[in-house]
Amino acid sequence: MRAILCKAFKGTEALEFTEVAEPHPAANEVLVDVHAASVSYMDYLMSSGGYQMRPALPYVPGTDAAGIVLACGDRVTRFRPGDRVSCGNWFGAFAERMVAKESSVALLPANVDFTVGSTVMNAYLTAWYALIERARLQAGETVLVTGAAGRVGLACVEIAHLIGARVIAVVGSGAKAAMVRTHGAAEAIDHSCEDLRERVKALAGDKGLDVCVDNVGGAHFAILARLMGWNGRLLPIGFTSGEVPSLAMNLPLLKNYSVVGVFVGAWMERYPDEAARAAEAVMAWVGESKLHPRVDRVLPLQRAGEAMSLVANRTAMGRIVLQVRNGV
Repeated sequence: MRAILCKAFKGTEALEFTEVAEPHPAANEVLVDVHAASVSYMDYLMSSGGYQMRPALPYVPGTDAAGIVLACGDRVTRFRPGDRVSCGNWFGAFAERMVAKESSVALLPANVDFTVGSTVMNAYLTAWYALIERARLQAGETVLVTGAAGRVGLACVEIAHLIGARVIAVVGSGAKAAMVRTHGAAEAIDHSCEDLRERVKALAGDKGLDVCVDNVGGAHFAILARLMGWNGRLLPIGFTSGEVPSLAMNLPLLKNYSVVGVFVGAWMERYPDEAARAAEAVMAWVGESKLHPRVDRVLPLQRAGEAMSLVANRTAMGRIVLQVRNGV
């Protein structure tokens, strides 16, 4: 089968469009004929050797895909060949076929095409886990999201808005600020031209932030750690700035706030039944048009390196999708 192969942890320069052996599903896995795969910053980071796990080389990158089930392992009970599904794995999506654990697969509603379906699993499950499971976000609370125009950030904006929270979105351009407002942000801060500290203080007031979802790390984290409210929840998810921040522990002590880690992949591995139920709920919301995954552009599979560079350079607004096969 045709696939993108990463031969060294050197980012896009080590990617090759070539023929590779077809994968086979284990007892708890599903084999999917991939029609579309979406690109994430995690894909770029892993191919560059900067992610916390490193697959054995060579490997096929890609976390998220959508397509048609071809075969199921002996212990799979929720799916059968012919089902239209969205699926995820640590890697393997940038190929004509991939395998995924049953708990990381969800049926696609009839009105959701493969392009949109390929953008859902990792991003929206991360947002679900962060906001619903870890932060226990409540309607009426104020939640700030950094990197809000990215895949996980935008999913957090949408789910927080759906819950009934007031969302403050932090982005890096005026165009992104306008876009996040259409996805549920009540306020948008363009850190490229606005003072983040002063704008958050003005918008959150003396009460401070109830929840902060930080996808960026670095200087943003240091600023926001001082703007949390009493009993708030500060959630580090990622470090797209390239800097893993540290925290003076007197800050959560004085405000009685919690620092809550969010590692969705480990949660899915440890609690597959919970993850499967969350995937079904998220996909139902997409089918009911309560969530609106944004596709920035669609490129052919062989341009995966270009797509990953666009994501790494923060050029995209929403997801870039690789078209693997034609069809809906």
